[in-house]
Order: sequence, then C-alpha cells, then structure tokens
Amino acid sequence: MYNGHKEFPCPYYGNTPMYNAYNMYQCPYFANTPIYNPDLWNQFPNQYLPYIEQPNTSKPIVLKDYGPNPFVVDIEEATKQNNNFRLALWTGCHLQLTLMSINVGEYIGLEIHPNLDQFIRIEEGQGLVKMSDRKDCLDFQREVYDDYAFIIPAGKWHNLINTGNKPLKLYSIYAPPQHPFGTVHETKKDAEENHGH
Repeated sequence: MYNGHKEFPCPYYGNTPMYNAYNMYQCPYFANTPIYNPDLWNQFPNQYLPYIEQPNTSKPIVLKDYGPNPFVVDIEEATKQNNNFRLALWTGCHLQLTLMSINVGEYIGLEIHPNLDQFIRIEEGQGLVKMSDRKDCLDFQREVYDDYAFIIPAGKWHNLINTGNKPLKLYSIYAPPQHPFGTVHETKKDAEENHGH
C-alpha cells in the first residue's frame, strides 16, 4: 500500500513498523500506543492513516446553542463541563438537546410535558427520578447514577432530585423542543423566574 511518500506494510500482517513522511507508527493491531507528534498532526492531517487515533488535543467546548446546524460534540465532556442549571446546546424544529447541572440537594422541579417525550442520561452524580400520571402520587421511583438513562413519556408528571454529594450532570433530549432557542438558566432560581419551573 502506498500514500505517495513511503510504503506501508499490511496492518493485519504482524508487528511491522509502518511509515509516513513524518513519523513512524507501529501496527495498531499488535503494538503499543502509536508515537504522535501533535504539531505534525495539525500540519499534515491527511498524511496519517485513517485508523490511527487522533491525539487528545481537546479544548474546552464553547457551550451555546448550535442548532439547527449539523453538529458533532463529545457529549460527555460537554455535560461535565456545564455548570449552568440548564443550557440549550442544540435546538431544531423537531428535537432539542439541553445540558443540566443540579446542585446538591436541588431538583429539576415537578413538571409535566403533555405533548413531548424526554430522554435523560446521567453523566456524573446520583439522583432519584420520580414519575406518575398523578401530580400528588409519584409512585414510579428509581435511583440513577453515572451512565444511567431514563425516558419520560409525554403526559407523565416527573421530577429528578440530586441525592449525591456533588452536582448531578446530565443531558436531556426533548422531542419536540421544550425551551426557546439559546436558553441559558444559570441557576434553578433563574429557571423558575424565566420559565415557571
């Protein structure tokens, strides 16, 4: 195989060094971590083989509403980075992605969405989710932790309480959107004053 500079041995055929014009890489299927030069990666990105993992050059994610444009993000990193009670990260015509950070002892607030379904995934922390058809009897209750997800069907009363000792970091998907484009509620009080919950 050739890339216009030097020959690359077959990556499936043993622990053979592979070369490009700038650095040497061991076969990723048999060897240890590839040798990287981030400066050369940025200068010559097309010269690296597609199955070589890009080095971690992550920078803080600018948290704002990117909708309705095409969008790719490290959702775990964005969720953990967010310190706002609620922030809309992407708002389209049919779906909305929001980030939330619920402080220790706080909660989202008892609410109902008659005409939309909601998906929530916990990235950090622990909480208690409650749901029911009745506002005065939330008989569906489950503890949730890192990597847990749950779905709130349209028409269900629900609440999520932070029961841990650090902020509860989550992202929420509404279909259709629930909040105005560009929504940012820095605190729960801001959310209550600006949106009623």
